[in-house]
Amino acid sequence: MYKVKLLNNISPVAREILDKDRYELSETVEKPDALFVRASDLHHYDFNPEIKCIGRAGIGVNTIPLDTCSQKGIVVFNTPGGNANGVKELFLFGITMASRDLMGGLNWVQTYKDEEGPIQVRMEKIKKQFAGPEYQGQTLGVIGTGNVGSLVANAALGLGMKVYAYDPYLSVDAAWRVSSHVFRVSKVEDIYKHCDYITLHVPLKDDTRDMIDAKAIAMMKEGVRIINYARGEVVNEDAIIDGLNSGHVARYVADFPTRRLVETKNTVLTPHLGGTTIEAESNCARMAAMEIDDYLTNGNIKNSVNLPDVTMERSGKARICIIHRNTPGMLTSIMPVFSEDNINIENMTNKSRGDYAYSMFDVNSGVDEAALQQLRDLPGVIRVRFLK
Repeated sequence: MYKVKLLNNISPVAREILDKDRYELSETVEKPDALFVRASDLHHYDFNPEIKCIGRAGIGVNTIPLDTCSQKGIVVFNTPGGNANGVKELFLFGITMASRDLMGGLNWVQTYKDEEGPIQVRMEKIKKQFAGPEYQGQTLGVIGTGNVGSLVANAALGLGMKVYAYDPYLSVDAAWRVSSHVFRVSKVEDIYKHCDYITLHVPLKDDTRDMIDAKAIAMMKEGVRIINYARGEVVNEDAIIDGLNSGHVARYVADFPTRRLVETKNTVLTPHLGGTTIEAESNCARMAAMEIDDYLTNGNIKNSVNLPDVTMERSGKARICIIHRNTPGMLTSIMPVFSEDNINIENMTNKSRGDYAYSMFDVNSGVDEAALQQLRDLPGVIRVRFLK
């Protein structure tokens, strides 16, 4: 039986996959084989040696120390696309809030005092102060056209907008999801210069942190409206506050409030609600549970963010899974162990990703602990698992 530690509240659908006959799931389980997480920060987590994988029910993994996990042979999974529709639907709210001062109007109604006169009369006099442009016919720039950005781009076409899209890492699958009516640009500067609205849907990485900085904002149209449902750190806080205060940025809609942003005019801030729908939470929990289950029971890796994706149908009596450094000669070092111990390989696969690689061997002969220890002792080998 495998032990899975729950670090956050997880949708009950996860228990349907990680069932009680094969898994022990709890918040207090000791020496877990896997961690199941939604939002906890693991940068100071004391990883016990038994941890083999982490399932992140969501897309962002900036709260997980990926380098540390790779060095310890811990596979980190996320759930791309699981909450994409939820974020797309929040974008529909966001672009409306970016256009008109609906928040101001709502606040006016909620705080109205009777002594100011009949509300029906007063509102007709002041409603113009909450007016804004229609977005039909306006130009939207979508930065990042993955699972979420592709849905957003297509939805904006349905709103009657002209849509530009920029994504230097656009995959073939993602390209097929984006409508042919979306105009793709090869330079992000074209988005900055030509778009009335800009929406961000990129992961937080070294090359996207502070992507929207003072230089980028200076290239944008006067009165640009920016929507950020990616990560807060993609937008430089000093730059966006300066842009809002000067009026160069007409409105900033984001899912990542900070005290400074809350106190800045023309912001519309939600408390990280992008993937907070019943369906999205269930989808992400189901995907993460399936990834954990397939890895622990079969050694298959799908949707990993730190190791290569490797899947192989089971074909032998047992399976040997090896996480190792991606250095020349590793397989040459591994294969003699199989030969010396008369281990017959029926099928095998090997893939690398950056500094790390993963090899799986289906065998149809016995494997003793001494042979497994030989593999563990090889230079460059990080983790060896034997699955029957």
